[in-house]
Amino acid sequence: MRSEEGVTTVAILAMPRVYALDVSIPEHVFGRHPGYRVVVRGDVSGGAPLADVESADIVVVPGYEDPHVPVPDEYLKALRIAVERGARVVAICTGVFALAACGILNEKSATTHWHHTDELRLAYPCVDVVDNRLFVEDGAILTCAGGGAGMDACLHVVERDFGATAADGVAKELVFSSARGANEPQYRDVPTPPRDSLRATREWVLDNLGTSITVQQLAGHSLLSRRTLIRRFVRETGLPPMQWVALQRILHARRLLEASDWSVERIAGATGFGSAANFRTIFRREVGVTPTAYRKSHG
Repeated sequence: MRSEEGVTTVAILAMPRVYALDVSIPEHVFGRHPGYRVVVRGDVSGGAPLADVESADIVVVPGYEDPHVPVPDEYLKALRIAVERGARVVAICTGVFALAACGILNEKSATTHWHHTDELRLAYPCVDVVDNRLFVEDGAILTCAGGGAGMDACLHVVERDFGATAADGVAKELVFSSARGANEPQYRDVPTPPRDSLRATREWVLDNLGTSITVQQLAGHSLLSRRTLIRRFVRETGLPPMQWVALQRILHARRLLEASDWSVERIAGATGFGSAANFRTIFRREVGVTPTAYRKSHG
């Protein structure tokens, strides 16, 4: 949903007791792309009207201290009006409690910082609380854990709106790695090898996406048994090896569709999908549109 001038308005709704970091994250991410206009309203805006929240295309609700303490009714009213208008909503950390208090999370899936998931589940039993996930997207509502997960969630929005290349550019400006996927856990309870223990193997995959890649090849490259490779890969990336490879193929294809004039057939070969027909089928299943339609909207 875009404003009349073609720019997406992002309103950051700062609740009382707001975490300053959770305000600065969306300010920095969305402020780095010319397709967004960012305004901050609420507790840190010096009395600016909440009407800007009600009319925004995207509303971001940062986390705040003591989420069990009710927030002013005018904040919740502005949120409800925005959602009823069709706005998308991003809640960072405990910002999800404000969404739940509005009733807009009833029968929807959501997450928050692991420290608050039980509290959220107890206070709002109508919300399907998902444990240990970086972020959860249910329709027009995206909720995430705190800190770095807020960066991942905002970059995910940029990617949805303007493509993977645009999100990569914003991440590079912020000296942040490309956004992690929603399925990655917030934490791990068991000791794990360093995150870069399979980095060389993952880089080898990225350099060879146009070729056939198997789990056995990955195991051989990493000098690990097949079983150990799979276990470590899941720990480090949150995904089984071949699911991660498929995701990288799709991401590479999206970047080529956005930034090159290559034919669909050429992109299919360069990303390891083989035939154009197979590429079209898988791309539409994973992205929701055909490669040609994606290029028209993101090229």
